[in-house]
Amino acid sequence: MGEKIGSEKISRKNGYLYYIGKDGYVWEAPMKHTTGGRKGKVGTEKISKTDGYMYYVDKAGYVARAKMKRRGKK
Repeated sequence: MGEKIGSEKISRKNGYLYYIGKDGYVWEAPMKHTTGGRKGKVGTEKISKTDGYMYYVDKAGYVARAKMKRRGKK
């Protein structure tokens, strides 16, 4: 279960993946089966990332984060 950290609501479209880019903004990219789509910045809110967390857009459309499990060294 993640915690909501963004205050801007992102309206999601079918056939697109949503992620937080290196610049800290929300981006959308078309899935392989979506024809004619283009990658582009969606949000205007900048998110500062912290190591050890996974960032995503939740079902409600807000940016959320979840703590990742640590893996042991091999």
